[in-house]
Amino acid sequence: MDPGTLFIVGTPIGNLRDITLRAIEVLKSASVIAAEDTRRTKILCQRYGMDRPLVSLNEHNERNRAPELILRLRAGESVALVTDAGMPVVSDPGAYLIEQAQAAGIPVAVIPGPSAVTAALAVSGFRGERFRFEGFPPRKDKALKAWLASLAREETPVVCFESPFRLVKTLKAVREVLGEIPVAVARELTKLHEEVTRGSTSEVLARYTDRHPKGEITVVFLPGGEKPSN
Repeated sequence: MDPGTLFIVGTPIGNLRDITLRAIEVLKSASVIAAEDTRRTKILCQRYGMDRPLVSLNEHNERNRAPELILRLRAGESVALVTDAGMPVVSDPGAYLIEQAQAAGIPVAVIPGPSAVTAALAVSGFRGERFRFEGFPPRKDKALKAWLASLAREETPVVCFESPFRLVKTLKAVREVLGEIPVAVARELTKLHEEVTRGSTSEVLARYTDRHPKGEITVVFLPGGEKPSN
């Protein structure tokens, strides 16, 4: 018996209408959907009539869950891997399962979809021929400042995710370490309250100091300052 396929499926980062036709087809036909949070994925499945079994696969259980899914794939079943939003593996679970599937000779296919990384870069207004993605910044002050210092000579946009509860702290660290540089904060991308704030470090910081941000946040900044367009 030929093994099934592990599908890496990109899902909407906010607006559920951003799902692709191919993603819907794969999710409707998969033997099982491995989801970071089954409760959130269930909402997407109900929206598009994707009545498939859901199993949890997150950062806490991935290594324990992977062998079970590999067995199902070996038996010819197909598995669709999704995260809460966007592409699996990009600051989300999935890498271990994919690695194990590839090592076992199981076909792996990607169904590309939305990503907050490229969406924020595009809407930031910064040039995007090259950029650097850094995931989530370190939480502790010393590590955060060291991380920013390591980026001081970077001349391309840096994209990172941040918690709304830590955004002001991170922006203050950016100002302290890197000074007044161009910054864009993209909040709630594709959702009802989507908002993009761009300006100098202090200008963006001032907007959120007295107005506590909510929702999903992606930050784009230029450590080396803005260069003139060619």
